[in-house]
Amino acid sequence: MNRCPITYELCGEQKYSAQGLKLLSPKLKDLLDFPYNKGDQLKEAMARATKMSIQGVQPKLSARLNVSAGIFEIADQGGTFIIKPQNDLYEELPENEDLTMRLAALAGIEIPLHGMIYSKDGSRSYFIKRFDRLPKKKRVAVEDFAQLTGQTRETKYSSSMEKVAGVLDQFCTFPLIEKQKLFRLTIFNFLCGNEDMHLKNFSLIRRNGKVEISPSYDLLNTTIAMPNPQEEFALTLAGRKSKITKENLIDYFGSERLGLTPIIIEKTLQEIENQKLKWYKQIQISFLSEEMKKKYVELMSLRWARIFTTIKK
Repeated sequence: MNRCPITYELCGEQKYSAQGLKLLSPKLKDLLDFPYNKGDQLKEAMARATKMSIQGVQPKLSARLNVSAGIFEIADQGGTFIIKPQNDLYEELPENEDLTMRLAALAGIEIPLHGMIYSKDGSRSYFIKRFDRLPKKKRVAVEDFAQLTGQTRETKYSSSMEKVAGVLDQFCTFPLIEKQKLFRLTIFNFLCGNEDMHLKNFSLIRRNGKVEISPSYDLLNTTIAMPNPQEEFALTLAGRKSKITKENLIDYFGSERLGLTPIIIEKTLQEIENQKLKWYKQIQISFLSEEMKKKYVELMSLRWARIFTTIKK
C-alpha cells in the first residue's frame, strides 16, 4: 500500500492521497510525474541558476502548478513553488528536509505548504510553496538576515545567534513575540541536528501591518546528511558552534540574551517535549531509508537527553 508523499497518509494504489492533492489546489484531481528525472533536474537547476531569484548550495528549480494539466512546470520567472531534486553529494535530502519540516510543524513552528512529488524516473523531489508570492504575481516584502545585517552569501556564516536576536529588536514590530519564536526555532534546530542555520535561512516578512519572523524554510537534519559533521550550529552561540550545552541554550540565550521569563521558557520547552512520541512516529512513517531513520532517531535521542533530562528539578 502506498503512502502519500505530501500528507504521509496511506493511499492504496494511488501515488497521492485526495487530501494531499487538495492541499496543492482544491481543483486538483490528479498529479502527473514531474517530467524530468533526477539528472535532468540537476542540469536544469544549473543552467537556470543565474535566471532565478532562488539560490543556495542545494540545486533548486522554480516552478508553477498547472492545475488543469495536473503537472508541475518549470518557471524561469513568476514561479510559486521551489522544487529540490535528489542530490548527488548528499543522500536522501528531499526525504530528510520534508521530514524535518514536519517535525518543525509539530514543534509549533510556522512553515509553508511543502511535501514531495514523484519525478519521471520514480525519484522523489521536495517542493515548498513560496510565501513571498501572492496571487496575481504580487510580491510580499521579505528580507533575510544577511541582507538586514549587511552580510553577503559569502559571509552568511560570519555572525552569531546574539546578532540574530539583535535584528529582532531593530526591525520587528513586537520584538518580544519574535524572540519567543526564535527561542523555539533555536531549540528545534539543536534537537533535529540542523547545523546549517546561517543568516540567509532567517528572514523577516511584512504582513498584516507588522514585521515578524517569516515562516521557516530550509530546515534539515544536516548532521546525518554530512559525512563528518564538526559543528552543531552554523552561527556561534556564547562564542561556540559545538559542544552546545543546556545552559548555553536556555539560561544564556533564552533568559539572558532574549530576555524571556522562566514561565515562557518552560512553556516552550514543555510544548516541544510533549511532541516526542509524535516525532518518533513521523520518523518511522517517513520516506527515509531504514538506515537514515535509525541515524535520525539516534541523533535526536542524544540531543533530547542533553536538554530535557536536565531542565526538571
